[in-house]
Amino acid sequence: MSDLFDRARARIPGGVNSPVRAFGSVGGEPFFVARGEGAYLVDTDGNRYLDYVQSWGASILGHAHPLVVEAVQRAAADGTSFGAPTPREVELAEAIADRIPSVEKVRLVSSGTEAAMTAVRLARGATGRSKVVKFAGCYHGHLDALLVAAGSGLATLGLPGSAGVTPGTVADTVVVDFNDVAGVDAAFAEHGDDLAAVLVEPVAANMGLVPPDPGFLEHLRDRCTRHGALLVFDEVITGFRVGPAGASGRTGIRPDLSIFGKVVGGGLPLAALGGPAEVMDHLAPLGAVYQAGTLSGNPLATAAGLAVLGALTPDVYETIEARASALTDGLHAALDAAGIANTAPRVHTLAGLFLRAEPVRTYDDAKAADTAAYGRFFHALLARGVYIAPSAFEAMFPSLAHTEADVARTVDLAHEAAVEAASSV
Repeated sequence: MSDLFDRARARIPGGVNSPVRAFGSVGGEPFFVARGEGAYLVDTDGNRYLDYVQSWGASILGHAHPLVVEAVQRAAADGTSFGAPTPREVELAEAIADRIPSVEKVRLVSSGTEAAMTAVRLARGATGRSKVVKFAGCYHGHLDALLVAAGSGLATLGLPGSAGVTPGTVADTVVVDFNDVAGVDAAFAEHGDDLAAVLVEPVAANMGLVPPDPGFLEHLRDRCTRHGALLVFDEVITGFRVGPAGASGRTGIRPDLSIFGKVVGGGLPLAALGGPAEVMDHLAPLGAVYQAGTLSGNPLATAAGLAVLGALTPDVYETIEARASALTDGLHAALDAAGIANTAPRVHTLAGLFLRAEPVRTYDDAKAADTAAYGRFFHALLARGVYIAPSAFEAMFPSLAHTEADVARTVDLAHEAAVEAASSV
């Protein structure tokens, strides 16, 4: 495997095509995946790992689910890309709109970053305003204007932003702390007439897992409505993951625009932007806001997305939620028993872990967790065949493929790993 990583580093910057995969914050070298099997990954050396990353949440049914594999194989037999409309694009847009009350029309794209970029441009075009609010620690892809105070890989690498992003690019980005109602009010007081949008992860899952305070999202909805700004829910992670209608369905809050990714593409490169017709119709060819993509609505990805959405019945969410609850309770108890301070939040089917005793409400709270201890715990688990995120700033994603026995085994191994992590200080 080391030889493979050496070859990768010779031809790929850092040896990886997305920074967190490099294991930079936990140390060591990444393993290379040969295949996935339900709840498991198998690496190129034949090692099997119980996988709680699940392609960062995309594989909600587990790896290589037969329904998805069959759908993609059938679609591929007809051709992999046409650059022309296909029936499944329409079917997937209908499926999204049927599930999300605030969505009347949908634009399919190829990545969450592309969807966020389109959302910002659309909000500015629809309102005639320039500024957007984002929250520290929330990650909306590697769009220049939204990389300031972003979570995910930037937090993992300890970067305040990104080289190559000019001051002018972020001049219209207003950063507020997550869960900070007073900060939101101050932003609207100062910039209200020029705010095009407020972008938020309704459950922050790129600085670890941080739920919104009671009333926080409702406050955002109220302020956006009063000031004529668009409320944008980034549901790349939560969409169709925390429930049939995502976070907006769980909260009953109707955003003006919603961004979807991961689950909606069935593990293939696909994302979507959706909202009311009066907003979405500002997009070309109907309106003056331009967006285009050769692979948008790719026939393999739409086939996979439809297969996954069709399989997500209410009992699936109940099953995954039970697994997430057992996982967080078990990890918390294991680390507690080893004397490692921790809190293990859970939001429906999403699981989190911070190695600090105090609850996490903001990005600063998340950064105060013990990342060194997390690295030791990560490697102790990995050596025992359990793979959690190689970063203290990511969530865990139990899937339908994880059984009660899988979670129980994980918890048993976590007790051993926690003792090793504590003793290796």
